[in-house]
Amino acid sequence: MRIGFAAPVSGGWAGPAEIAHIARTAERLGYHSLWTYQRLFGAVDGSWGEAGRSVHDPLITLAYIAAHTSRIRLGVAVLVMPLYAPAVLAKQLTSLDVLSAGRLDVGVGNGWADEEFAAAGVSAHGVGRRADDFLACLHALWTREIVEHEGPFYRVPPVRFEPKPVQAPHPPVLLGGNADAVLRRAGRRCDGWIASGRTDPASIGRSIAVVRDAAERAGRDPDTLRFVFRAPIRLRPDGTGGQSPLGGPAAKIRDDVAALADTGLTEVFLDPNFDPEVGSPDADAEQARDRVELLLDELAPEPGPAPAHGAAPDHRAAPEHRPKDTPC
Repeated sequence: MRIGFAAPVSGGWAGPAEIAHIARTAERLGYHSLWTYQRLFGAVDGSWGEAGRSVHDPLITLAYIAAHTSRIRLGVAVLVMPLYAPAVLAKQLTSLDVLSAGRLDVGVGNGWADEEFAAAGVSAHGVGRRADDFLACLHALWTREIVEHEGPFYRVPPVRFEPKPVQAPHPPVLLGGNADAVLRRAGRRCDGWIASGRTDPASIGRSIAVVRDAAERAGRDPDTLRFVFRAPIRLRPDGTGGQSPLGGPAAKIRDDVAALADTGLTEVFLDPNFDPEVGSPDADAEQARDRVELLLDELAPEPGPAPAHGAAPDHRAAPEHRPKDTPC
């Protein structure tokens, strides 16, 4: 199970210097990936949590991180599909994949905030059918020399779409969401599934089984799929919060993360943005940075084998757990 980390995107600690510093530190310490998330608005009554009050755009943040790193993979968990036209998003993602030398992982989901749907001028109804059409349109844009797509929600007339992504056939597309229909869609159409931070760790194994079963029924190899979990961690060196999963002292969090390997996950990324003492706009930015630096150091993955002397990383190769031919 690979270990990633979340980039600063929420609150006062998410300034340009802090983002660059955390990204470079995570890469130096051997973390596999860095992740952002999307939140367009915060709730007026604060009911969406502190981590939703003040959030940077996820793709702009990843582009900034790409310029400050060279090896670590770059992921977003997740982009809300109804907020985009597929062709516009495909262009943004392709540019990011090219400019990062093929390091991009794309998480997408249906979203849930009626306020965001309203602001984007789309309906919250039929999001499942819309997702199928969106994924099919992305696939056409990324894989066909002459692109033409005619679906119930999206249409692309015959055109050329260039450049293509560095990763072939396209960047890994991972579907977020916990409903059974979403899990089955991930197995049929995508490169894997992303479990949100609200997912009960005890239910992950069952959800992975649903995804794998759907993949097998669709004639796909479930062993090629990736299963990623956002782990919302709260470091409390004094021992408070130790009763909750992924909270408390560093040693306890490390044990909680290690236990997730038995669920079938292929990757976990540690996310302090959802700790109100880190990701809230009211949190002390300097104290938040110190807390996260301690987390980065204490929970760093075991170092892997060193590359051969003088060898350059090949970002063009598809990552492990990646289907060779994905229909999304």
